[in-house]
Amino acid sequence: MSTYATEIDVRFRDIDAMGHVNNAVYATYVEQARTEYFRDVLDADLSRVSTVLASLSLDFRRPVELTDGTVAVELDVAEIGRSSVTMTHELRVDGAVVAEGQATLVSLDPDSGEPAPVPPAFREGMASYHEL
Repeated sequence: MSTYATEIDVRFRDIDAMGHVNNAVYATYVEQARTEYFRDVLDADLSRVSTVLASLSLDFRRPVELTDGTVAVELDVAEIGRSSVTMTHELRVDGAVVAEGQATLVSLDPDSGEPAPVPPAFREGMASYHEL
């Protein structure tokens, strides 16, 4: 299985009063990785894809600090359903896991807003990249 990976800079604005990356920012890191995945793997602009984030869960392992510099986000596709895709995420600093997550995206009909089948090109691109 091929894993998609990207590096995200830790910004000063990500840091909270406790001196580490605020827990809500991890969701932004996962979102950024997902956006880059759609661009790099599926040749798609996620802001133009009719999809919605249906669920997101994150498990935190250790704090990330500004001095860590970057967070590596690894993304895999765990399951492609009829109208949904479940992705797993592993966030690392210097090789150590700092958080793990799972996100489910639902494909929507752009006119009705109702769930719709995952577009064949996306299904094929994900299956090919991740050897599903």
